[in-house]
Amino acid sequence: MMRPNRPIYLDNHATTPVDPRVLAAMRPWWEENFANPHSVEHAMGREAEAAVEAARAEIAVLIGAEAREIVLTSGATESNNLAIKGAARFAAAQGSERRCIVTLATEHKCVLESVRDLAAEGFEPMVLPVRPDGLADMDALREAVDDRTLLVSVMAVNNEIGVVQDLAAIGALAKDAGAIFHTDAAQGCGRIPLDVEAIRADLLSISGHKIYGPKGIGALYVRRRPRVRLAPLFSGGGQERGFRSGTLPAPLIVGLGEAARIAAIEGLLDTGRIAGQRDRFLAALRAEVPEVRLNGDAERRVSGNLNLTFPGPVDAQAIMAAAPEVCVSTGSACSSAAVEPSYVLRALGIPEAEARATLRIGIGRFTSPADVDQAAAALAAGWRHASAGN
Repeated sequence: MMRPNRPIYLDNHATTPVDPRVLAAMRPWWEENFANPHSVEHAMGREAEAAVEAARAEIAVLIGAEAREIVLTSGATESNNLAIKGAARFAAAQGSERRCIVTLATEHKCVLESVRDLAAEGFEPMVLPVRPDGLADMDALREAVDDRTLLVSVMAVNNEIGVVQDLAAIGALAKDAGAIFHTDAAQGCGRIPLDVEAIRADLLSISGHKIYGPKGIGALYVRRRPRVRLAPLFSGGGQERGFRSGTLPAPLIVGLGEAARIAAIEGLLDTGRIAGQRDRFLAALRAEVPEVRLNGDAERRVSGNLNLTFPGPVDAQAIMAAAPEVCVSTGSACSSAAVEPSYVLRALGIPEAEARATLRIGIGRFTSPADVDQAAAALAAGWRHASAGN
């Protein structure tokens, strides 16, 4: 997929490349049938509507849902905002006395900020610490979640350290307390098996560009039985069951549907192949930098993630500058403007100096053995160069 002489791309948690099959599926809906899928009075509009509904069904299959439970959005940030704020505001409007919203300190910024925003509306945010391996402290969750809890939001897979939370146990805990359970599954869909019934999710967020689909499209699963009610974030024509107004972008939706279809069929194959590339990369890097440390639980993690602290004193930015042929990151793309070290790593108890010496490696569907070999050598050389400068 990559053009010759292009950098080696190992930042697949920030975004994945669009699969060529996804691009091919989208193209006719820009060039041949560009109709508004809501214009069902004519043939082209009805064809676009049918394509949207077919894609909705593919998205539902990926997570074990019904097609009518899928609400299409602009991406996981909107889905997370709609899930958390929408559930809280609807409950408050109905006079619910439940005001507590429980989440973890390592959640994506859009979840943490959504929860904190609700404090100004009289809700009670409860942001719990995690264990040093990045996994939820189930004892702390059991103590926090009670009959005052309105919603529990825990992400499926952490976007920085790649750890996989025990969603089934967390979902059961929330249900036992009568709370709504939401999971941000942007990094989990297509990378781990997800079934909304098995994990007892009421709300689940999806992002297209994390599963080799286009940017600007996502979805929110909203359970129908028992029914979960949400207040919409903004007003309009009442599309998407009244949850999300606005004209649906048919080409992007078709792309998300095709990406979901491929993930449902090829997910296990992808996982095994990517895990092999990950292990190959780590072995090659450790041959050159033996003291490099893996952050997060070593076993309960997605196959393509490595969050690595380099021995110091050294700065991760300096390593990247010395290895410009490799595209990696220091953490979440949504927090890349921050000058402080990753709040996720700080939540694990990692000292600031070590957090600043940490890189996130994201191996994906199109990463080759040559890519990982060259990247490991380049980053090892970059580390030596950066270390020599200190």
